[in-house]
Amino acid sequence: MGILESKEPKGPLADKWTKHKNEINLVNPANKRNIDVIVVGTGLAGGSAAATLAELGYNVKTFCYQDSPRRAHSIAAQGGINAAKNYQGDGDSVYRLFYDTVKGGDYRSREGNVYRLAEVSGNIIDQCVAQGVPFAREYGGLLDNRSFGGVLVSRTFYAKGQTGQQLLLGAYSAMNRQINRGKITPFNRHEMMDLVIVDGKARGIIARNLVTGEIEKHSAHAVVIASGGYGNVFFLSTNAMGSNVTASWKIHKKGAFFANPCFTQIHPTCIPVSGDHQSKLTLMSESLRNDGRIWVPKKKEDAEAIRSGKLKPTNLKEEDRDYYLERRYPAFGNLVPRDVASRAAKERCDAGYGVNKTGEAVYLDFSAAFMRYGKEAANTEHIENPSDEKIRELGVSVVEAKYGNLFQMYEKIVDQNPYKTPMMIYPAVHYTMGGIWVDYNLQTTIPGCFATGEANFSDHGANRLGASALMQGLADGYFVLPYTIGNYLADDISTGPISTDSPEFIEAERKVRSEIEKLVNNKGTKSVDYFHKRLGKIMWDKVGMSRNVPDLEKAISEIKALREEFWKEVRVPGTMDEMNAELEKAGRVADFLELGELFAKDALHRNESCGGHFREEYQTEEGEALRDDENFMYVAAWEYTGQPADAILHKEELNYENIEVKTRSYK
Repeated sequence: MGILESKEPKGPLADKWTKHKNEINLVNPANKRNIDVIVVGTGLAGGSAAATLAELGYNVKTFCYQDSPRRAHSIAAQGGINAAKNYQGDGDSVYRLFYDTVKGGDYRSREGNVYRLAEVSGNIIDQCVAQGVPFAREYGGLLDNRSFGGVLVSRTFYAKGQTGQQLLLGAYSAMNRQINRGKITPFNRHEMMDLVIVDGKARGIIARNLVTGEIEKHSAHAVVIASGGYGNVFFLSTNAMGSNVTASWKIHKKGAFFANPCFTQIHPTCIPVSGDHQSKLTLMSESLRNDGRIWVPKKKEDAEAIRSGKLKPTNLKEEDRDYYLERRYPAFGNLVPRDVASRAAKERCDAGYGVNKTGEAVYLDFSAAFMRYGKEAANTEHIENPSDEKIRELGVSVVEAKYGNLFQMYEKIVDQNPYKTPMMIYPAVHYTMGGIWVDYNLQTTIPGCFATGEANFSDHGANRLGASALMQGLADGYFVLPYTIGNYLADDISTGPISTDSPEFIEAERKVRSEIEKLVNNKGTKSVDYFHKRLGKIMWDKVGMSRNVPDLEKAISEIKALREEFWKEVRVPGTMDEMNAELEKAGRVADFLELGELFAKDALHRNESCGGHFREEYQTEEGEALRDDENFMYVAAWEYTGQPADAILHKEELNYENIEVKTRSYK
């Protein structure tokens, strides 16, 4: 078992990043023209990194499996982006954002990284405003803010319910400028298949052209992985169907340690599963919890009547409703962190109070918000003695202006009007806090290979606060990596172009081609989705919202058996030398089948509950997560040695010098 060094700078917390930037090596502009960087993934983390690196003068190649960077999954982040601007004057600060993030992650994140994230957060907003991102504004012209779970201030900047899309368009426009200048060469509809290491350093990738099937070799002086998270290991998740772990898993198998794979976020505000036909789940933005109140019936007979269609939720009296988050967590109410809200919803539904046909849904109700906003609007418009109907009408208009596209999306999917009947929601797999281990410079355990955004593990601990994903992705891409990668590349200014004719590239290409041929030549009888769905069911049932030793041990053995069956029985129609969507899926599911076992192994080894990792053996009398700080205050980073079962554990001890570590409480 090894001890990992984070390379976090010494000294006062508030000075670390500034001091580090002043001391690291730089590459002068003339030398940057001779250095190539590959960026895999073009969402917010990858797109912002590619644009900034090209702006600095590096030659950048970008790779994404989508037909355009605009289709990256970052587009689906609806609710907002956090930044410590304190525009509302409600007491926010860099330190408070840092504190909320560490506390929200249940004290399982690296202090120095999180403070740096909070420190540069304000710069992100300025950068995006300069790009023309249309953030919502208040009447006076200042950017508006709303609150998200786990905080007591309003620090979330937003663009209606399309924040991720608008931020991505900002990064994409910055990329396009560099593409036009010839500093970025985009390779869309390409998938990274392997990392090439020459003399111990990452020197390029093997990619497959998803249109022609051609296997290509691409070299560079450094490789950046920004390919997102691995939530689709559960099959049903809020991720785009193409989201995968392949790029991260390939570098893991080449020597990059995989950290905290069991730290996966269950989002409380998703549209419930409606049947076996579904391929993905849809997220309702957490921003809705600002104004929606979450409840279930107080009486089981009322819940049963609602499930059977004999009672409408709008006919249930106020005193017969259980606003359970407000009851259990009065200080934060409906804005408790995601892990807390998700477990509370599961507890109510498991106890028999669920409200849809399957019994796995709770209500998100805006009726109180309609009346509250309506009264404000009536006062503003000087309407005397308005009727309740008029007040509600005015309030609906206000809510529609704030969340209209989200309400439209819900109605289109569920075929119910959320202005007239409460939304139904239930927890679902959303974000992954685990990922490739990186040091303070965002470098993996492979020299020259970096990881940014959701692909790395570094900032969110065991639970991510809402609106912090966009913050981390853009912080890494715009303001952190462009500095830290220069420190590494300063030693490469005289290296010259990297040849793709070396034995390492030729062997990597041969290996990739062999693995693809094995898939297309397999004479199985079952589809890729057949195996992915079975893996997802094992993961959700045994490694999902709550975990225990017997289930985790079963999951490990079942996943191992399923992986063996996959390689015997999977059938991939078509050939490798053409566009072949089933072949793409097969490669990704093969990687998920290995990751799933490591995921369960990590959950089994961590004998505590923290954040999104809830072990049933470790909980308080009130059913809250029970941490074990004495034995598990570390990052678990796993080294690949041939099989997930044989992965070697390395620990990065977590030290908190600026925050008092205590039991999380949102009461």
